[in-house]
Parts: sequence; structure tokens; C-alpha cells
Amino acid sequence: MDPLSQLLSLLKPESYVSGGVVLNPQRAVQWPSHDGVKCYAVVSGACWLSVEGLAEPVRLTAGDCYLLPPGPPFQLATDLSLQPIDFQAVRTEMVSDIAAKADEKSACFLVGGHFLLAGRPAQMLLRSLPPVVHIQKSSDRAAMYWALERMAEEVRDPQPGSGLIVQQLAFMLLIQALRLHVNDRSETKSGWLIALKDKQLSVAIACMHDNPGHNWTLEKLAKQAGMSRSAFAKHFKETVGTAPIEYLTQWKMMLACDRLQNSEDSILRISTSLGYESVSAFGKAFKRVIGCSPGRLSNKITDRQNLSRQSSTTPL
Repeated sequence: MDPLSQLLSLLKPESYVSGGVVLNPQRAVQWPSHDGVKCYAVVSGACWLSVEGLAEPVRLTAGDCYLLPPGPPFQLATDLSLQPIDFQAVRTEMVSDIAAKADEKSACFLVGGHFLLAGRPAQMLLRSLPPVVHIQKSSDRAAMYWALERMAEEVRDPQPGSGLIVQQLAFMLLIQALRLHVNDRSETKSGWLIALKDKQLSVAIACMHDNPGHNWTLEKLAKQAGMSRSAFAKHFKETVGTAPIEYLTQWKMMLACDRLQNSEDSILRISTSLGYESVSAFGKAFKRVIGCSPGRLSNKITDRQNLSRQSSTTPL
């Protein structure tokens, strides 16, 4: 898989809400600061998105998608002059009005999801995002059209299994938005996602992701990128925010955490596959990056699983 797909495969959303909302005409709604990622697209109508701390609101029209990383309060409004209403006060109304008002031209109908992501893979991804990702180009709208329309149909007219379909389509919408953001050449800021756009850096990152157990050195990675050692090291750190070998170590530890959580591989097998000559060397690197030993993380996971099994068999 490509680096973005590899990182996304490690994301395990702890929880997320997906579905649709209707913003009535002459309405402004205020949301509080939030964790996780909000990704919604406008099916019909139009509204303004205002994020606290940003000077200008964003105009959203049918087909547009917006993505908000964890951050400050924000507002959706059909009219910027209106006094906003707290989201909790109109939450039920915004969801229950879908069947009656989703097709009204005067209302704004949106679909999407709110994803609570945790762990280092999420941190790597979220640190690379601007305060607002706005997908609005005609070609980008066309790329998202199928998922957007399919999700809107499931929300408007729920059928058996619609809940799961909407959930999966919401995650697809998020992935598509991230991919389109990566391919948006107008962005110039640094960050991991920006590095994926760089032809030279993306080659080096793909090498590390595809073969993390290889004995990669700065020289070898620079050669793969077609750059001098010093130029590669400087460009990588300025763009990604960390040195190449440190990035490789962090990627190895993310893979190790995933296998400790989701496989029955022994610590010895994991350490060997990641290129460590001994469990001791692997353990030192793991503790430095993750903050605890591999064995302790494994025990924590086992304890949580046991607690979950006990809870599931406890009568209400």
C-alpha cells in the first residue's frame, strides 16, 4: 500500500457519529471545541462555515466538503448576521428534519461523520492538517460524488443495514477528502501529508513504510530520493518535522503497537521483523518512543480485553 493507505490502516476510530443534518433557513448554529475529526459534505443548499480564530468564513455550496481537525468552536450559518444557537438546543431538530426538509432548496442538507481518532498514527495525520480543509474544485467534487449521493440516499430513506452503510461511507468520505487534500498542489505548508506530495521525500517514506525491517541509513534513503545526504536530511526535517531515522523509528513503533494489539505475534517475532538484533534493543527504542515497555502495553491490552469480556457477561 501507499504511505497514506498504510497510515490510515493503523487508525482505529474509538468512536464516531455519522449521518446527516439539516440547517434550516435563517439559522446559525454554534458547535463547541471538539476532539477528533469532523468531515461533512453539502448535498444541497449552501451555508457559511466560521471557525474561531480564522479571519474569514468559508462559503460551502452543494458538492463542497469540509474537514476540521480537533480544534476550536465553529459555526454553520445560512446568514452570518444571525445570532448563533447552541448546537445542543437544536440537535434533535436538525436530525429529525431530514426527511421533511432535505430536498428543500432553502435548507442546507449535509452528510458526514465525526471521528474520534487516537494514538500516534492519528497524531501524525492530524498535525499535518490546516484548521480547515475545504474541498471545492469541480474535479474534486466529481471524485466525491458517488459516496456523497449514496450516503444522502441512505440518510433520506433508511433501509435495513443503513446505519452500517452510512458509517462506512462517512469513513470513505474522510479518506477521499484526505487524498484530495494531499493532491492539492496549492498547499505550501510543511507536514507529513505535504511530504507525500514531494516526489523525492515520498519515495524515501515509501521505502521506510514498505520495508521497515531493512537496515536503512541516511545515505541509503538519500540515494533512494536522488539527493545528497545533507540536502535530504535538511529537506526531510524541514518538511516532516523530524529527522529521517527518527521518523523510521516512530513508524516501526506504530507498527509494533498495532501488532501487539491486533495479533498474537511474540515480542521476539515483532522485534526481529522490524530489524532489531535483540528484544532488549527493541524494548529500549519502544519505551523511548511509546513511553512504556512492549510487555506492559501488551498486559494493558489483555487487561482491557478481560474487563470487556467480564462486562459483556454481567446482567443488566
